[in-house]
Amino acid sequence: MTVASELKIDVTERFPHLPHAPIVEAVIDIRARAEIPWEEAAVKSQVGAKLEGYAYLDSQREYQHELKIEAGKPSEQALRDLGWKGVRFKSADERQICQFNRDGFVFSRLRPYDSWEQLYGEAMRLWQIYSEMAHPTQVQRLGLRFINRIELPPEEFRYGDYIQPAAEPPKLLDVPLHGFLHHDTLAVPGHPYATNVIRTIQKEADKPLAIILDIDVFTLKAFELQLEVLTRSLLEMRWLKNKVFFGSITGKALEKFK
Repeated sequence: MTVASELKIDVTERFPHLPHAPIVEAVIDIRARAEIPWEEAAVKSQVGAKLEGYAYLDSQREYQHELKIEAGKPSEQALRDLGWKGVRFKSADERQICQFNRDGFVFSRLRPYDSWEQLYGEAMRLWQIYSEMAHPTQVQRLGLRFINRIELPPEEFRYGDYIQPAAEPPKLLDVPLHGFLHHDTLAVPGHPYATNVIRTIQKEADKPLAIILDIDVFTLKAFELQLEVLTRSLLEMRWLKNKVFFGSITGKALEKFK
């Protein structure tokens, strides 16, 4: 097996702007543990006072499900409460949700997706609030996830017209393909990143048949929290996400999104 050479990442590369991008959710996930006591009442009050344009959504707790199996004995199940985790707030238009958790910060933007500048700018503004409150010193994991929903016209079932590589039935079995689920994990030679790519079919009542293209770029090792490193990493991860997206759709799909 040959050793792959380092992948050259060019964050200055330009990609087509898609006014009708199929993004249904974009997420920036920064796992960075709070270094101070993380108490529900104080956190909820402080975050609420700083988040203009956002309203409290809910509090979250963590649970651990345990299953004990011993030969000759009935299995035993237990649900252990790990305590309060954090709070969620949503924007007035309900398109943006932010989480301030004991183990990190999450920002998600629901459709319609505007631009990377809007997503990144708002995420970093809210991250600064979290950072000033939690005083994290290390990022355990950085994630950038884009979930795309490509709707198919009612009369069309040729998946290969919109996504590549196209899913096909076994060569020795000439039957229609009614669904598929592909999960690939891509290495990034020379960089501390990897990418999960999920392609599947989504069938919902009263909605057009759709292809889901779920792209999740994430870091493989922890790093000391420095703003310039965080910024550079997100830009490089965005480039990887774009290369996967534009390398996974066809010309027909591209025209559909313009």
